[in-house]
Amino acid sequence: MHRSTERILTTHTGSLPRPEPLTRMYADRGAGKPVDQAALDRASAEAVASIITRQSDAGVDIGNNGEQPRDSFFLYLRQRMSGFGGHWERPTRADVDRYPVFRKRFIGQPSNETRISGVWDVPMAIGDVTYTDKEAIASECRQLNAALAKQPGAFKQAFMSSPSPGIVAAALKNAHYDSLESYLKALGKALSVEYEAIVAAGFILQIDAPNLAIERHVTFKDKPLRSFQDFVEKVIATINEALAKVPRDRVRMHVCWGNSESPHDCDVPLADILPIIRQANVGGLVLPFANARHAHEFKCFADYPLADDQVLVAGVIDTLTNVIEHPEVVADRLERVARVIGDPTRVLAGTDCGFDTAAGWGRVAEDVVWAKFRSMREGADLASARLF
Repeated sequence: MHRSTERILTTHTGSLPRPEPLTRMYADRGAGKPVDQAALDRASAEAVASIITRQSDAGVDIGNNGEQPRDSFFLYLRQRMSGFGGHWERPTRADVDRYPVFRKRFIGQPSNETRISGVWDVPMAIGDVTYTDKEAIASECRQLNAALAKQPGAFKQAFMSSPSPGIVAAALKNAHYDSLESYLKALGKALSVEYEAIVAAGFILQIDAPNLAIERHVTFKDKPLRSFQDFVEKVIATINEALAKVPRDRVRMHVCWGNSESPHDCDVPLADILPIIRQANVGGLVLPFANARHAHEFKCFADYPLADDQVLVAGVIDTLTNVIEHPEVVADRLERVARVIGDPTRVLAGTDCGFDTAAGWGRVAEDVVWAKFRSMREGADLASARLF
């Protein structure tokens, strides 16, 4: 995993805006409508090639396929794993529940748009969960490598994401296993197939684990903090087991409080979970420090420092506002983080979350997304001039 040895490197959290025709095909497939698989594959390949160019042009050092071949950051597993079926609706968020006026507006947001929903009408685990389509992840890796070969030098390094067992366990309700532990064990074993394939293909693996923070105000909103921390500990243990054959320095883990423009005043403080998160056998953490609720929490690393071999991807770009951060703001954020970490080579610039975590759910206009990336690059350069 690259460090910022000469200048602050830039990266992001994974999902990037998908072309509207591709989004429409994913939404149609999710609704059970017939979709031409060959046409979807062509659209996906074209989107990957385009997204690599756009990242490179915007100054992204460590990029990916923008999750273009997937309909969401975790629901795509429906096509790759067995055991899922039926449907249910996720519990509402505590921060949304407490503001009735906002809740009415929040619920009405997706009413007339083409989207993939990770909340409404999502499947459950109704049978044994196994990874049945190994060719799907192999094909996705080949596609990205082929696209990169046609654009040599586009990135200094490439990554590919895969969900945490915990977000799948929380979002896809267990209606089959006798316990959460049994469900997590099955998910960890299944996802290890994807984890190992990504690293074997030459990419950095990013584990997307929003559940390590967001579930405090969703699944565990009416339960004691200790109950939620127990869940976090179980998930971290499962992740570590799933990574048994993956080198630590080839993995980074993203944790966040949910990619929603909502009050977030029920979010668990980072200090309450960071001591547990630090037990993950990963070489880097990806955390959001740009949004107004968590911008101060980089300070937690003064009390709970990174391990000597770890890096921190600091979110310095907010993925939920169309306001374009000034490069000086980006630089200031990076400099503050670097001072706490104590070594600028272990700090990378990133985004708080993805820009389109489920197809069609992006809050930021596509042209603004790329302007934000350019500002991140400029800000990282400013910080580099001061820090190195």
